[in-house]
Amino acid sequence: MDKHQKISIIGPGVMGEALVSRLLSNQLTEPENIIAAGPRQDRLDELADRYQIMTTLNNAEAVQQADVVILSIKPQKLPQVFEDLQNQLPQSALVISILAGTPLNALIAGLKHSSVVRAMPNTPAQVGEGMTVWMQSQQTSEAQHALADKILSALGQAIFVEDEAYIDMATAVSGTGPAYVFLFLESMIDAGVHLGLPRRIAEEMVIQTIKGSIDYYAQSSSHPARLRNQVTSPGGTSATALYYLEKMGFRTAISRAIWAAFTRSQELGKGQMHQDPEKI
Repeated sequence: MDKHQKISIIGPGVMGEALVSRLLSNQLTEPENIIAAGPRQDRLDELADRYQIMTTLNNAEAVQQADVVILSIKPQKLPQVFEDLQNQLPQSALVISILAGTPLNALIAGLKHSSVVRAMPNTPAQVGEGMTVWMQSQQTSEAQHALADKILSALGQAIFVEDEAYIDMATAVSGTGPAYVFLFLESMIDAGVHLGLPRRIAEEMVIQTIKGSIDYYAQSSSHPARLRNQVTSPGGTSATALYYLEKMGFRTAISRAIWAAFTRSQELGKGQMHQDPEKI
């Protein structure tokens, strides 16, 4: 990646800031080559003070000299951004969208631009431990592919796929995944407090248990079921706890939750903004 390439970030929210932070901390570019555009001057001033990047309230102005344009807005803001950026993007620019549920063909048509990447990162990207699944339009060049991979890999691990259906699947598994983990973590901490542990100690115990278990699995060649069996003695505490998790439908709840998130991602892609959750 050329450090002199200009990067425009449309949408300076949490993920927009994560991109700025990781690009700079990985020394992929310099602050003067990044410009962030958004509707709130106070937020733009905050980012300018923190990272010394350029900012503007005008989306069209932000992309005039851009080599890369990153869309990190909320999906409901997309029609306005389409209007702002049509006929404003440099022909050679690469557009990277991290919007959930917005298909590649809709991005290409709305922007009237052919070199587009659709990516689904997740929130651990803020600390460089994200999981991003991404794909590209047919018109994206080899150089642009390498550029996108460099940018997205700065957020953590990046996986390139050729089937767009995998993006909606990734939205349900890894994109939404941190929410499942945080809920599980919260539940374990609260259970520890209910037993009588001070919250600080319960938090430390649960965080290290989850982190250690993940690291152990990552370094092992064993299936998760085998690792689970290693800590499940007949008639022991683990066996008793697992019995109740299975009895309460733990696996089924997770599976149905991920399927519901996948379905919702597809609905968003079709423009169905409201859906009765009881019908999912």
